[in-house]
Amino acid sequence: MATARYGMYRRDYTDEFKAHAVRLTQHPSIMIKDVASALDIHPFMLSRWRKEYREGKIVADKRKDSGIVGKKASEIREIRKLKEKVEALEIENDLLKKTIQFNLEKKKKSSSS
Repeated sequence: MATARYGMYRRDYTDEFKAHAVRLTQHPSIMIKDVASALDIHPFMLSRWRKEYREGKIVADKRKDSGIVGKKASEIREIRKLKEKVEALEIENDLLKKTIQFNLEKKKKSSSS
């Protein structure tokens, strides 16, 4: 539900969505920035929702997503692990490229001498 406002788009989120997002952040092994990234929202917005949730301004039916929260939490942890693995593989790939380049340059120098 995006509405045009000053040339930008603003999304309206339901209280259930906000409460779901807040409950995801309550897992000790999940970082707020990971939840925000997975839900495509800004971390500051999520922090504001957490405050509103504590104050009782956001109330949602907990029965609706009791199983979903656990599933989403495991998915977010898996995404974080996969991102770390990709980063490590990219570093390894760059190192291998540099090693190959170094060896090629070394061979060129030794063959031209």
